[in-house]
Amino acid sequence: MALNILKRLLAGVVLLFVVATVVFLALQLVPGDPARTILTGTGATPTEAAVQALREQLGLNLPVWQQYLNYLSNLATGSLGTSLQNNQPVLNLVAQRLPRTLILIATSAAVSLLLGVSIGASAARFGGWWDKTVLVATSVGVAIPSFVAAVLLVYVFGVQLKVLPSGGFVPFERDALGFVRSLVLPTAALALGFTGIIARMTRSSVLGLGQRDWVRTGRAVGLGEGTVFRRHILRNSLSPVLTVTGLQMGAMLGGTVIIERVFNYPGLSGLLIDAVTQRDYPIVQGVVLVIAALFVLLNLLVDIAYGFLDPRGKN
Repeated sequence: MALNILKRLLAGVVLLFVVATVVFLALQLVPGDPARTILTGTGATPTEAAVQALREQLGLNLPVWQQYLNYLSNLATGSLGTSLQNNQPVLNLVAQRLPRTLILIATSAAVSLLLGVSIGASAARFGGWWDKTVLVATSVGVAIPSFVAAVLLVYVFGVQLKVLPSGGFVPFERDALGFVRSLVLPTAALALGFTGIIARMTRSSVLGLGQRDWVRTGRAVGLGEGTVFRRHILRNSLSPVLTVTGLQMGAMLGGTVIIERVFNYPGLSGLLIDAVTQRDYPIVQGVVLVIAALFVLLNLLVDIAYGFLDPRGKN
């Protein structure tokens, strides 16, 4: 298992290098001059001399290959560069926003797994009308895009009922209850589709394991139905669920871009969108690279959990 983790780490490093390279080259193809954009943002019409001077100051006049080598050199030293707009280290800007995005993703994933596994397992175990209800409800949940769910939740609970804040973020240290309230709607919007996918996967996995020989053997030796279900069916059904979870976490990371914007949630997505608008390439590169690193880390954690659930994964 340790060798497998090492292989995944090395593959993750290679993937991050590829992502960094692709993002850098893609931004070179974006029309517009960052130096001109910065000077225009001051409200004055910049002269060509001023634009050229700023380009030299920011290193934008260097050949692309030299800019690329400088970029890789900064990454090797743990630096994500400096913002072109406010001259602050990108790493500091990301560090301010990243915990909020991680809180949103972790909360949404925890809610999705808890509800999805519980609902899916109960549907497979009890069947009947409850199973049919779960199938219909999860189909609806998966079909509704997260941004549509976000708008509906804001309209119903934030505008009409006014029971929850429709946007913003409250730090936990300032107001614990306000912190929880500010997370409810964005978490629900982000977790809706994910919960449906987990529930349907859990249901299918439990149904597929219910008639295996080792399950029938457990019943034959006198184990209670609840014990058989918990020890032999539910635990083994979680392996494919974790595989799907690893894939869906990437979609959840992408979904935060829209969700954070709808709810005016001050996470990484707002920083990324503003940087794209302002042609602040170092921030764009830094945020995308951090998101890619999160994706690699999440999949590595899923692989480790899979190894504990599946004994064959420990070898």
